Amino acid sequence: MKYVAGMDGGGTKTAVTVADETGRLVRSFASGAINYNGQDEASIRHSLQEMMAQIADACGGLEHCAHLCIGAAGVSHPAVDSWLTAEVRACGYEGGLTVTGDHETALYGALDSPCGIVLIAGTGSICFGRNEAGKTHRTGGGGHLVDDEGSGYSIGRELIAAVLKASDGRIPETAITDMVHKRLQAESVQQIIGFVYDKSTNKKDIAALAPILSEACALEDRAALAIASASARALFELAVPVITELGLQDGSLALAGGVLLNNAYVRTALLEMLLQSYPGLRIVLAPKDASIGAVRMALQRWKDGDGKRQNGECDQPFP
Repeated sequence: MKYVAGMDGGGTKTAVTVADETGRLVRSFASGAINYNGQDEASIRHSLQEMMAQIADACGGLEHCAHLCIGAAGVSHPAVDSWLTAEVRACGYEGGLTVTGDHETALYGALDSPCGIVLIAGTGSICFGRNEAGKTHRTGGGGHLVDDEGSGYSIGRELIAAVLKASDGRIPETAITDMVHKRLQAESVQQIIGFVYDKSTNKKDIAALAPILSEACALEDRAALAIASASARALFELAVPVITELGLQDGSLALAGGVLLNNAYVRTALLEMLLQSYPGLRIVLAPKDASIGAVRMALQRWKDGDGKRQNGECDQPFP
């Protein structure tokens, strides 16, 4: 019996799924993040070693794993593909290997066919699509320093900014202030600023504040509702070029990532904008575990000879 494995490496954790050659799922688990742009090499190496050990256990040895697909945030970094490949090989894995963006695996996992669009708003944000002719288009995904509007990181940053603005009178008092202070166990604005600029604080720490937005919106807090509206608008702006460039105005679009799956205020505002502009668009919520998409890609790449296709056409729908 041969097996395949898929990793979905988001900004805060990595979901892993192992399946046998028939597509039957045999194990799912989670480990640390493997985002090269947000984690140090030592922590990524440790997480990969842990995951490869569990994959070996599920398959009865790494030699029985025919193909591994790693979908990871941050693979646009020119060094990531070769570095991840070297680290996986160092774990003793010799089978087929695909390293791609988590937007690719999310699309595979979200729709019955890998043709369509996926809009992801997790720790970061990105939109990716593929039409029936095999043409692809991507927007966003540039990372938290220059991009990622509408993401968990962006929302976390805007929540902190709202606290600062309310403290000095630039905006009215907001319920966000007490919520952020409580979450960070901070007694002053200065402590919050210290948290932001502390060298040990990373983007997932900022993104971890994002759930506060739902709580504040439920109180009809003006600042929170403004953040939710701006986030939805930013995500809509990510989707528009992909829809139009690929001619998928009547296609399928999957919403993925913690912000869109868990924040009803952002999701509802985004849906209104999308359906008003594209009434023929079919919109679905993606499964929370995008590693299923990585497994589907691994299984297909293995059956197709490790993905060496002779044309650019879209894959056939999944069974």
